Amino acid sequence: MRICFCIYVLALFVILAGCGHPNKKQEIDIPQPKEIAKVAALPKIIKTPIGNPNSKEKELLGKLLFYDPVLSGGKDIACASCHHPATGYAEFLDLSIGANGQGLGSKRAFKEPNIIPQMKRNSPTILNTAYNGIHGKDDYDPENAPMFWDDRVKSLEKQALEPIKTLEEMKGVHFSKSQILTEVASRLESIPEYKSLFAEAFGEDAPIDSIHIGMAIASFERTLVANNSRFDQYMTGDVDAISHSEKEGFELFKSVGCINCHNGPMFSDYKLHVLGVPENNKVPEPDSGFEESFAFRTASLRNLRFTAPYMHNGAFQNLKQVLEFYEDISFGKTRNPSVSKEMFDPFVRELQLSVKDMSLIISFLNTLNDDNFDKEIPQKVPSGLPVGGNIQ
Repeated sequence: MRICFCIYVLALFVILAGCGHPNKKQEIDIPQPKEIAKVAALPKIIKTPIGNPNSKEKELLGKLLFYDPVLSGGKDIACASCHHPATGYAEFLDLSIGANGQGLGSKRAFKEPNIIPQMKRNSPTILNTAYNGIHGKDDYDPENAPMFWDDRVKSLEKQALEPIKTLEEMKGVHFSKSQILTEVASRLESIPEYKSLFAEAFGEDAPIDSIHIGMAIASFERTLVANNSRFDQYMTGDVDAISHSEKEGFELFKSVGCINCHNGPMFSDYKLHVLGVPENNKVPEPDSGFEESFAFRTASLRNLRFTAPYMHNGAFQNLKQVLEFYEDISFGKTRNPSVSKEMFDPFVRELQLSVKDMSLIISFLNTLNDDNFDKEIPQKVPSGLPVGGNIQ
């Protein structure tokens, strides 16, 4: 009886001690439920920057500029050379070939003699880049949209100018980086049709300069959308748009952890992650990505049918190889000697992929394909140069 009374008194003391400090911070953290990542259908309406609203005139000018090799140093390559509608506005090469290249897609190669270095990264598709940075249904800012594998510029307007300034992409050896945009503007100024097109798009007093070149190309690129995949139809109410096995794959996609990074309407969190993708042997030095951290931005999973090979350097030829790589790194196996397993993104440890799940996940990923996008190629461009550059 005395023992019970002592225990009662001790318990009461503990309770009163806790109640005696109502403002004292509780020292034991209560676990919070983990936020569940979500996916969604792509919106039908495209946002544009306040300073660059789309117009038919800008879109037409941008399309002609996109296909015109007059924008390149050697007048031999256009934006469309590596982002052609026949290849889903991406390219079938692991690493792209820009200046001094010839041919289209997998047939593209350097002309000889050649002193232009191989590009070190794969050309991502331009399809749906109008939505870059989107998280919720309308949660994105086109003026600050992340671009490129290393997130080095924001907005399509700035992205459009970077290849023109880059040696191995469009600039070549004919002009310096500081000269090329002035040279391109001067060329366009000398072509009467372009003078009229720029005046119609931006006004009679607007100069032909790099700012307006970027704005026009970005306006065209925002028309390159594929936002009616079977998955989009399913998410907007058509329960029969995807099959039972594809729905199973969707559930696995979520449960094994793919959705941790591949989320939102574009199936990308638009963040930078370290995965240790194996290096491409064609690149002489390891590609260290964002600020030499070996981090690269999460790629969108939309229209994967058109964008093989995969990853920032085209390391994997098919989706099965991609999923096998993720299975390996989830067990701490590194395939890149420059990246230790301790450097892996924390999400990697949460992956629970197995071989038996892969075919169903791949079947789900195929519901994200949509080939209903602009494939019309101009008959000619105002410069009179070959449409799309040296691709024949």
